[in-house]
Amino acid sequence: MTILAIDHVQLAMPVGKETEARDFYVNVLGFVEVPKPPELSSRGGVWFESNHVKLHLGVDPDFHPAHKAHPAFLVDDLDAVVARVEQTHYKTDTSQPPLDGYKRAHILDPFGNRIELMEKL
Repeated sequence: MTILAIDHVQLAMPVGKETEARDFYVNVLGFVEVPKPPELSSRGGVWFESNHVKLHLGVDPDFHPAHKAHPAFLVDDLDAVVARVEQTHYKTDTSQPPLDGYKRAHILDPFGNRIELMEKL
């Protein structure tokens, strides 16, 4: 058996916060919302895509933000994304040292989930 790829990443979110999720992931990060399958839509949450990246936000009634675990998204203009995040008053951390071949930053979504943004140098 060989794992071939990641199909999607799922982050947790609090109950009833789909509007905040849409505002951040669509208007700030540039994802597009995609419909959830009808058999899953009653659970709440939202699904997003951007190019080949699929991100699912699932409702967790006992929600706690992921402070350490995180997805890392490759971006083509880290400075522009960080500026947009800061302009919309979400938290950023640009003090991360570069990794070999990348500059990077961390941001927090509206629920406090940590997200890493990476740009190839």
